[in-house]
Amino acid sequence: MIYLDHNATTPISPEVLEAMMPYLTAEWGNPSSSYKFGSKLKGVVEVAREQVTELIGAHGGEVIFTSCATESNNAAIHAALMATGKRQIITSAVEHSSVLNYCKALEGNHGLHGLHGSNFTTEAQRTQSSQIGCHSERSEESQSCRVTYLPVDRDGLLKLADLENAITDETAVVSLMWANNETGVLFPVKEIAEICRACGVLFHCDAVQAAGKVELDVRRVPADYLSITGHKLGAPKGIGALYVRRKAPFVPLIHGGHQEKNHRGGTESVPLIVGLGKACELAKKKLPDYDKMVRPLRDALEEGILSSIPNTELNGHKTQRLANTTNITFHGIESEALLILLDQEGICASSGSACLADSDEPSHVVKAMKPDSTKSRQMIRFSLDESSHDAEVREALNALRRSSKALCS
Repeated sequence: MIYLDHNATTPISPEVLEAMMPYLTAEWGNPSSSYKFGSKLKGVVEVAREQVTELIGAHGGEVIFTSCATESNNAAIHAALMATGKRQIITSAVEHSSVLNYCKALEGNHGLHGLHGSNFTTEAQRTQSSQIGCHSERSEESQSCRVTYLPVDRDGLLKLADLENAITDETAVVSLMWANNETGVLFPVKEIAEICRACGVLFHCDAVQAAGKVELDVRRVPADYLSITGHKLGAPKGIGALYVRRKAPFVPLIHGGHQEKNHRGGTESVPLIVGLGKACELAKKKLPDYDKMVRPLRDALEEGILSSIPNTELNGHKTQRLANTTNITFHGIESEALLILLDQEGICASSGSACLADSDEPSHVVKAMKPDSTKSRQMIRFSLDESSHDAEVREALNALRRSSKALCS
């Protein structure tokens, strides 16, 4: 197998698995217990918390463990709305579905209270084209939350002026990603954070794809909330974290016991927390060499495709993106057909976010960049990491040439 879909998920690193094993076997107690067998695990959880804080430049006590990035993203937006009492959210047309679908739910179910007991399942991109760059067309009387979706240009970049113009006295939170999961395009998060701070508006950053690939420093980028997840970093699925800046308001999304200092109810999954902590420690060590290890391989794959396969086009800014990600349109070839042939040759890639893999809709990210629904069904995302190597890139290129030629013949 040649795995070129690391933005979807990553394998668990051996060091992470080794660190987790004692807490899957001998040390299986409940950290909230009063007796030593369980309570000693509180210290283990705090070590992992410190490992996460060191990766993102935070202070102790500013990290809450969650089940995943989706929960972290939802919790941050929820906290801002509940704490401020304001009802405008500003996000972009190319955010992850965990942000877009939550925003759509808040619009469609009369705000936070309408979500309780709701079976809302709409796709993130539904009605998006009529709302990009402007407030929702629903009347204020018929909704509790109002969402502004900032547009992006053909390179996937947004204009800071659009953000500044969108902020009002009713803005509760700006939620914008650090790096796009489909194209790797990087948003100017430092400037975004500074605009939000100057306007007195809370800023949430989905940093899931950026963690371990670029430097995350919340001292330099003053976000109020920042989300990461374990399975993009070599840790297991089912564990994430939410950074909450000191003095930033926080109202729990999940209520229960007194875990996580009353910020998130539920018995802590010690093995998964340990795994995330270890993965963050390893990511911090690898970060100085990440770019020079991964970018040449990504560039070789990208340039090989664009130069040897006719009618191909890069999606996303040429330089302002992650070192590991390339998103390419194969004009005239349906992405699903190409992915099937690649899978038969043992090559793993994707047509966009794994969270929307079952959707019949075209990529909302490419559609927002290049409003052509046909083309957005003809793109493939390739995402590498430091374990990728030259031979894999060569074999993937050969398979792509064979497959694309077969589909065009």
